[in-house]
Amino acid sequence: MLDVPVQRRRAFVPVAVLAVGTFAVGTDAFVVAGFLPQLAASLEVSETAAGQSVTAFAVAYAMLSPILATVTARLSRRALLVGALLVLALANLGSALAPTFAVLLVTRVLAAAGAAAFTPNAGAVAAALSRPEVRGRALATVIGGLTVATAAGVPLGGLAGQVLGWRAALGLVAGACAAVAVAVFAILPALPGQPPVPLRERLSVLRRPAVPAVLALTVLGMAATYTVYAYSAPAMRAVGVESTASMLFLYGVGAIFGNMAAGYTIDRWGASRVLMGGYVVMAASLAGLGWLAGGQDVPVALVGLLAVGWGAGTWCQTPPQQHRLIGVAPQEASLVVSLNASAIYVGIGAGTLIGGLTLAQGVAVTYAAGAVLAVLALLLIVATRRI
Repeated sequence: MLDVPVQRRRAFVPVAVLAVGTFAVGTDAFVVAGFLPQLAASLEVSETAAGQSVTAFAVAYAMLSPILATVTARLSRRALLVGALLVLALANLGSALAPTFAVLLVTRVLAAAGAAAFTPNAGAVAAALSRPEVRGRALATVIGGLTVATAAGVPLGGLAGQVLGWRAALGLVAGACAAVAVAVFAILPALPGQPPVPLRERLSVLRRPAVPAVLALTVLGMAATYTVYAYSAPAMRAVGVESTASMLFLYGVGAIFGNMAAGYTIDRWGASRVLMGGYVVMAASLAGLGWLAGGQDVPVALVGLLAVGWGAGTWCQTPPQQHRLIGVAPQEASLVVSLNASAIYVGIGAGTLIGGLTLAQGVAVTYAAGAVLAVLALLLIVATRRI
């Protein structure tokens, strides 16, 4: 019989592989921000219009996530996750070869389908493979793949876009997704699907007041950060930083810290307190960057510090939100995690749209809009903290 440490290590390996998968998915979802100006110039559209490719991805993800959860219910979890990664690989290859912006949008929607099938199921599988007392850490590990993508994948993608071209950068993402598909197939244990449940019945969980309240917070929190993040290049130029990749790296460092700290503190202090602290940090960081965008001459180190806080405040929110939802509806864990993933991308789409609308008024206004949304998220978690 295996001793407890060996059992724990064996349980952790599949969770770690799922985290690598979310790294590949996160790089795909966020990488456009790293080379937005080059993409816009190549396809002869404005930066604001190019940013709407992020909105298209986000809206498609939000709409497809619950639908795919329904139609793929019977599939083995391993087969579903591998198939989703292969769809992502093909979609990114299509994006890399897109001759026009319209074709690019179509391939981004296809990529959203792959991401919508992978990310929520990765979280649900991680929760199923983990003991209840360490579920917060398991969820944080899987979401950690997304945060590492913001720290390394996106800046490296942006650098590859500058050095090799944005098409080559997306080609590299396609290769990464295909490689992770092989790893998931080789390492993830076989897990059965679930009996199919009609979409209407699945969405009946939204009748529980606690569920839409949690999802609304996810939308607000992600909209706050993506008001600025999708337009990182002009946003960083406005505060005197020409190297967007370096600031995105620092944002990602903060994201990793915020995500992993959330995973450990949820199990000790509770999800609501973690979220309150995160929104305070996010609002303060965005407000500080907005003040600097007004023309103040300050050291780049201060901008970097605020970027770290911005990332930490952003990515400390997903593990506690998932934890809250699973606590509210433990029998529908896969579904509520899928709905939370939809809410994340509704927030990303809304934030990108707000960012595009405010960018013409000045980057300081864009930062201010993000800070206001973060304050609204703080007020909402205070109001719903007992959930």
